[in-house]
Amino acid sequence: MKQKAAKATKRHKLSLKRGDLVQVISGKDKGATGKILKLDREKLRVVVEGVNLVTKHVKPNGTNQEGKIDKFEAPIHYSNVLLYCEKSGKGERLKVTIGADGSKTRVFAQSNISAD
Repeated sequence: MKQKAAKATKRHKLSLKRGDLVQVISGKDKGATGKILKLDREKLRVVVEGVNLVTKHVKPNGTNQEGKIDKFEAPIHYSNVLLYCEKSGKGERLKVTIGADGSKTRVFAQSNISAD
């Protein structure tokens, strides 16, 4: 019996990093800001602190005698967030500028302020 070859997943290059302060631009939490807790480059999703809270009901079992209701942040698509510029007070798109020595820096596209 033949085994199927493992499908290679593509890791996308995102301009966001874990720990960045972002603003949600669409969805039920539009306008909310928070830090990125987790980044999934294969599924293009981010988990933002305090955004997209969902509840999960856990049934009682042997280790957990009482059931409980968990609240946690669910992932959202990265296109629904923008990096938040504290100086301008809004979410802005990013561009990457290359310095004379070849180093790359992230810069806000509208205000031209360095994001790093």
